[in-house]
Amino acid sequence: MIDSAPIKRRHPSVKRLVFLFIGFTIGFWSQTAAADVTTSGRDDDPSPAARLTPSEKVQAHLYFADRNNSFLKSEQRVMDRSADQTEFARAIVEALIRGPLSGLNRTIPAGTELRAIYIAYDNVCYVDFSEAVKKNHPGGSNSEMLTVYSVVNSLILNISEIKRVKILIDGRESPTLAGHITLQQPFKAHMLIIR
Repeated sequence: MIDSAPIKRRHPSVKRLVFLFIGFTIGFWSQTAAADVTTSGRDDDPSPAARLTPSEKVQAHLYFADRNNSFLKSEQRVMDRSADQTEFARAIVEALIRGPLSGLNRTIPAGTELRAIYIAYDNVCYVDFSEAVKKNHPGGSNSEMLTVYSVVNSLILNISEIKRVKILIDGRESPTLAGHITLQQPFKAHMLIIR
């Protein structure tokens, strides 16, 4: 004859395992369903692209040369600021390349292109210009300084994640832009050049 005592002792454990399995399955299903509901396309939800990179209109200060090419002056622009800070940095540099809208002077030579831009983990923004930034530069130490700090100040003073800016030319380090200011180290903002 089979002893029924051991079976009765195991029976509650099997029930507990079944209940735990059912509870786990229901919990997993409800989390998956909740995630599906929150990501489903409702009419009041923004588009998937907007959820990935929401943007807002902001007042940005772009720095161009004054009429005498002596100092930098701020030109306010209403710009779209993306949640992706690198994209906002790209928009700022491309606006500098296009030049000022008011009576200020451009600081980046015509024909210059932005080849690449990225913000590193140490808050250094790397800006890679085409060779035209060097070939078409008018020269002179003051003009060279205005070009460098137009980029540096516009990035650092508009994007808090950027603490320093490193300028590259055609994907490489260049000793200088036009023979006067070394480009070997990243630059910090220079407030004394702004009027």
